[in-house]
Amino acid sequence: MIRVRHLIDVLELEFAGDVATLASCDELEWEGHVSPIQWVKHECRTTASAAVDALRVGELEGHLPASTRALLSGEIGFDHLALLARTADAVTGSGAAAGFEEGSLLAKARAHSVGKFRHDCEHARHAADQRRFLAEQVEQVEARYLELKPGFGGSRFLRGFLDSEGGATLRTALEPLARRSGDDDLRQRDRRLADALVELAGHAMDAGLLAHSGSQRPHLQVTATLDTLVGRDGSPAGELEWGGPIAAETVRRLGCDATVARVVFDSTSAVLDVGRARRVPGPATRRALQARDGGCVWPGCDRPVSWNQAHHLTHWAQGGSTDLENLVSVCRAHHWKLHEGGWRLIRTGDGMVVVPPVPFDLLPPRGLAPEDPLALVAEQQWEWLPHGSPPAAESECCAPVAAGPARARAPDAVPTD
Repeated sequence: MIRVRHLIDVLELEFAGDVATLASCDELEWEGHVSPIQWVKHECRTTASAAVDALRVGELEGHLPASTRALLSGEIGFDHLALLARTADAVTGSGAAAGFEEGSLLAKARAHSVGKFRHDCEHARHAADQRRFLAEQVEQVEARYLELKPGFGGSRFLRGFLDSEGGATLRTALEPLARRSGDDDLRQRDRRLADALVELAGHAMDAGLLAHSGSQRPHLQVTATLDTLVGRDGSPAGELEWGGPIAAETVRRLGCDATVARVVFDSTSAVLDVGRARRVPGPATRRALQARDGGCVWPGCDRPVSWNQAHHLTHWAQGGSTDLENLVSVCRAHHWKLHEGGWRLIRTGDGMVVVPPVPFDLLPPRGLAPEDPLALVAEQQWEWLPHGSPPAAESECCAPVAAGPARARAPDAVPTD
């Protein structure tokens, strides 16, 4: 593999010379394209960045004799040489009095990986011309942008660019939130980073860190019917401002820890009454909840209490009370799992127990449900079925998978017998 990689680097050097020759030819040689770079990109089926690097190396090969010999002898790779050529072009183009010193950078290229050598080249450019280096960073700041394009079902596609400082600031804020939240966290890194971005924005709203609009701080606004909250069949979806229709379970999750206002309409949709907004739960209950739980109660999760939300073990829309016995503190990621994800939390004498969702093909037919399912659930103390689903017979129940600090089993590990 080392030998093959060296041969590729040598061929890249030869290709760079051909690109430089093409660029020096008459325009007819690359007729139909706006530049030789575009000709190389399309005709040689490569990227614009690779074509530019090839052109720089080809044009400066004669000015970097020691670096070229180092590549031919296998001491450095083509990517090292491309960075050397790019730095030489920037330093000589800036008119720096000191000029470009090939020897010192070549020594670092021999010792460092391409990623680390890129930093070496940036330091060299800064040392040669600080003003130009600053001007380039200012240009990057001016080039910042973020697009939120609508997708299906109220989703959003993100596309943007951040300068060095902006990217580092965002990554520094996201990295602690993107760590796995326990042994049962099976999310891939890109999913965890996306969840971290949403959690960061949500915490900023919850903590009142954003500028107020009028007399209200920024918040999510959800509109839903009582039937949707209760979970009756045939009820419409909830409506999320800026997000469109959302599932009833999402409405219940957002309603676990929210300001709720009652609006009554008549048959012609005229507003008859608007009740006063109330907080669920109240400030005193919230303080007691935070003091009792001290953080997310999900086994293995280390989210601090200030980043958590109040979750109703039995939702208030389905008759659950808003008191400490029916409330637990969970982070946003685990709150989602407890609603849309279908997981359950059960409080026992040994701590909180996590129960994974039951696949639909394991649920018993509705026709075989016992006459009094609520009494059966209370007798067996199982709360692992999704809301509105009938419990299984005793022989079909599965035991909780995690208690206290023990590991929670993955959803696909539910017993199938």
